[in-house]
Amino acid sequence: MNFEFTTEQEILRKTVRQLVDDEILPHIAKWDAEGSFDASIWSRLAELGLMGVCVPEKYGGSGMDYNALAIVCEELERGDTAFRTAVSVHTGLNSMTLMQWGTEAQKEQYLVPQAKGVRIGAFGLTEPGAGSDVAAMSTTAVRDGDFYRLNGQKTWISLCDIADHFIVFAYTDKSKKHHGISAFIVERSMAGFTSKAIKGKYGIRAGNTGELFFEDLRVPVENRLGQEGEGFKIAMSALDNGRFTVAAGAVGLIQACIESSVKYCHERETFGKPIGEHQLVGQMLAKMEAGYQMSRLLVYRVGELKNKGIRNTRETSLAKWQACDFANKAADDALQIHGAYGYSDDYPVARFLRNSKAPVIYEGTREIHTIMQADYVLGRRNDKALEKMLPRWPFEE
Repeated sequence: MNFEFTTEQEILRKTVRQLVDDEILPHIAKWDAEGSFDASIWSRLAELGLMGVCVPEKYGGSGMDYNALAIVCEELERGDTAFRTAVSVHTGLNSMTLMQWGTEAQKEQYLVPQAKGVRIGAFGLTEPGAGSDVAAMSTTAVRDGDFYRLNGQKTWISLCDIADHFIVFAYTDKSKKHHGISAFIVERSMAGFTSKAIKGKYGIRAGNTGELFFEDLRVPVENRLGQEGEGFKIAMSALDNGRFTVAAGAVGLIQACIESSVKYCHERETFGKPIGEHQLVGQMLAKMEAGYQMSRLLVYRVGELKNKGIRNTRETSLAKWQACDFANKAADDALQIHGAYGYSDDYPVARFLRNSKAPVIYEGTREIHTIMQADYVLGRRNDKALEKMLPRWPFEE
C-alpha cells in the first residue's frame, strides 16, 4: 500500500496545472458565457501527450499508468468541467474501450491517431428515450452484406460536433434485449451522419454537447467492435472507465471550490473579523476538505485496480457516486460562503455549482449507483472478470 505519487506523476500534475493556470483560467469566464472554447487547447493537450496519457506507447500514447489519467482529469476540472469532459469522452469512453475490445486493425486505424491527438473520439449510447434504461434504445443496425445499415438517434453526446470517430451502440436483434445490442465504430465522414449541438445548457456551457443522427448509414462489418450481441457488455465496461474519469474530475472541482473559498475568506470581513473565523463558515470548509480527501482515496484506489488488471465496477461506482455528490455539495457551500457575490459572475463559484450538477446525473445517476451499492452489499450483484480486460500496467511493448 503506497499513498505517494511517483516523480513522473508529480511532474504530470504540475504540467497540467500550469496549462490550466496559464491557458484556461484567464479565459474560462468568457468561454463559458459564449458557449465554446478556443480549439487550440486541443493542440496543447496533444503536444503534452495528454490525449493518450494512459495508452501504450506502441499505440501512440504516453504509456503512463491509469492514475495518470486521474491526475489529468482532476487538474483539468479544476479549470473547468468542459475540459475534463473532453478527455473523459475521448480517452476514458472511447480510446480505453478500443484498448480493451478492439482488434489490432481497429487499434491501428483509430486508437493510434486518437492517442496522438490527431483525431478526436466520442461515445454514443444515450437516446431521447433511453438513458439509465439502456435496453430502451431504438437505434438499429441491420446486416446488409459486408455492411450494417445504421438508423437512429443519440442525444446528450459530448463532442458531437467535434469528434472524428464515435463508438455507437445499436440493436442487431431487439428480440434478445440486452444481448441483442452491438457496438460499432462510426466515422463522421460516413454518408448518413449528421450532428446538432444542444443550446441553453444549465452548466458545462463551454463544452460541445448534442445529438447524433444516423440515416441508412453504412458501417463496414470490420467496424463492429466485438461480436454481435456484446454491445451491452462493452458499453458497461466503457462506463467503468468513464465513471473513473468523472470521479477524478469531481476531486478537481472540490479543490477549485476550496481554493476559491479560502481566498474569499481571507478577503471578506463581517462583524469585525474575516468570515473564515466564523464557525459555520469553517464547518463548510472542513466538509469540503473531508469530501476532497475521501474522494481522492476512492478514485486512486480504482486506478490501482486498473493497473493490476482487476475488474473494478463496484469500486468505480462508489467513487463516482460519492465524489460527484461531494463536489455538488462543495460547490453549493462555496457559493454560500461567497454570499450575494457568489450569485454573480464576479466569482467562479456560480459556474462551479452549475457544472457540478451534470456529473451527478450522467454515467449513472446517484440513484442508480445507490441501488448498485445496495445490491453489492446484499449479495444480489457479483462481478466476474470479463473475457477482455484493460491491459495491465506497466504495458507490454
